[in-house]
Amino acid sequence: MKIFLLFLLCSGAAWFVSKLSESYTSSATFDLSYINAPDTLLLVNTPKEMVDVKLRASGFQFLGFNFKNKKIRIDLDKVKTKGFTYFVPQQEYRKQIERQLSNTMELIEMDSDTLFFKFKRLYKKKVPVVPRLMVDLAQNFMLENSLRVTPDSVTITGLKEDIDTISNIRTEKKLLTDVTSSFSEKMALSKSNGLKFVKLSEQKVKVTGKVVRFSEKVIDVPVTVINLPKDVELRTFPNVISILCKAKIEQLKKLETSDFKLVVDYNSINDHSNKLLRVNLVKSPKGLHSARPLDVEVEYILKRQ
Repeated sequence: MKIFLLFLLCSGAAWFVSKLSESYTSSATFDLSYINAPDTLLLVNTPKEMVDVKLRASGFQFLGFNFKNKKIRIDLDKVKTKGFTYFVPQQEYRKQIERQLSNTMELIEMDSDTLFFKFKRLYKKKVPVVPRLMVDLAQNFMLENSLRVTPDSVTITGLKEDIDTISNIRTEKKLLTDVTSSFSEKMALSKSNGLKFVKLSEQKVKVTGKVVRFSEKVIDVPVTVINLPKDVELRTFPNVISILCKAKIEQLKKLETSDFKLVVDYNSINDHSNKLLRVNLVKSPKGLHSARPLDVEVEYILKRQ
């Protein structure tokens, strides 16, 4: 009995293998996806999401072929044009389907429709990058120069109505705290959700800053009166004002009184009952972190000759 069952099982297996070796014809439906649209165009419609086909192959091929998850990619790199009409002829995308099938599968029939596409023209524009990096410096430290962004601009590509609204591209927000040394940060660029069709030439930029320790020095500078008539004498009290300077120690050592100029303007007197004049710092060396007069107003006395 066991020998008979074994013989029956082997016979059935042989028959099944024999049947699978034969050729069969079957229908299938493939999902379509579209790739490689021209760089200057944006695809705004998908004319066909699925295609029905009839295939011939062996039973083994059909057994191992997963129709449900099969996707066919339609390459739009060589889409044809006629006037403002874009299309891929049936013969062309039939060839593309055949190239994505197994060599032992034969495509017998398929939809005969030509694929028509709607594109919109894409435009390019170069815009600056604005870093949103907040730097909280430790006490007695300063940025020697402004933050440096590399690259400092990016090319955006998109629909004209979208890129016309963009004047710059900002980075993500980031905060550095208690900073005591120079830094370099990779920061992602951000765009609003409403600009999903806008592409950036860069996804990240590098933001760097040079941090130096600074000190303070006080420089005494005389007050100069400007726009004074020849027949008028004006004296200020005080006539010398201290300026608090913050900079690198090497730069502070080189500071001199002649590097600064403080002025009061005679023409600013419009009410003789007010005996105060505003002091303006009109000259100071470049590269200082700050220079601040410790007095912003002075008293004065007028005397006509």
